[in-house]
Amino acid sequence: MFGRWLGDRTNRVGGVGSVGQAGRAGRGGGPLSAVAVPPRAGVLSCRVLDPVNEPVRHAEFAVSDAMGRKVVGGGLDPYGSFVATVPAGDYRLAVSAEGFTPYRANTTVGESAHASLGDVMLQIAPPPALPEPGDWEIDPLHSSVAFTARHIGLARIHGRFNSFAGAIRLGERMEESAMHVVIDAASIDTAVRMRDDHLRSKDFLDVERFPTMEFYSDRFVHKGGTRWAITGGLTLHGVTRTVTLETEYLGVGQGLQGETRVACRASTELHRDDFTINWQTMLARGIAAVGPSISIDLDIQVLPKS
Repeated sequence: MFGRWLGDRTNRVGGVGSVGQAGRAGRGGGPLSAVAVPPRAGVLSCRVLDPVNEPVRHAEFAVSDAMGRKVVGGGLDPYGSFVATVPAGDYRLAVSAEGFTPYRANTTVGESAHASLGDVMLQIAPPPALPEPGDWEIDPLHSSVAFTARHIGLARIHGRFNSFAGAIRLGERMEESAMHVVIDAASIDTAVRMRDDHLRSKDFLDVERFPTMEFYSDRFVHKGGTRWAITGGLTLHGVTRTVTLETEYLGVGQGLQGETRVACRASTELHRDDFTINWQTMLARGIAAVGPSISIDLDIQVLPKS
């Protein structure tokens, strides 16, 4: 779509100035000939391709000014391109996409001019090294188990569980690994004591009868790049259901004491009815006070088991 003009780095943008100029640009100009550019501004564009010249549609771009302040950013169109109108000046462009090495470049956008970086080719990023096989355990001081729920159909309530533990046995192949996590249900924390007491009651978690939640993994499945799916059984409120943790592996690093650490992020969505947590009250306009689903977000660091 933009192939005819993406390679022109200093094209004047038609449609700026008199009606006569716009008309002449429209007859011989190309897709940008009708773009109305504000005074003292110009157009910046780029197309993002992979090593086999296919558009990287899931890439995102960010344009920062000379002071490092973000001016504009976002996703690309179906052809891997973006076009942005920015004040004339010097800019730094950053393009990132999962599985690729980030791209950065400096450019200058002239007044009433089109600055194009043409076709930018992203290079495949090497995947992070997998951790050594063996027994590992979750570091609760550098991990979190958080959740988000809808409230009265408008707002969101955020909370976390403050007490949990977990063990992971990493196999020679990651797909042969296993994980077991235990969460103290009574450690739920939304920063409002009255609400937390209600969540611990029989209406919700019923912590006296079901003091813990447990997850046992069944499968580790590689989904490409740094993405994994960990499927297993979650026991909550006395009911066990199969859930899948959509997981991003962040790699291996060293802590302040030289210890080896492995980090990942994971998320899933739970439906309260699946675990018979079906307490509900309706507002006068027919909207549920508490939403039917809960989003779970995990930030986990693990250490070699001592």
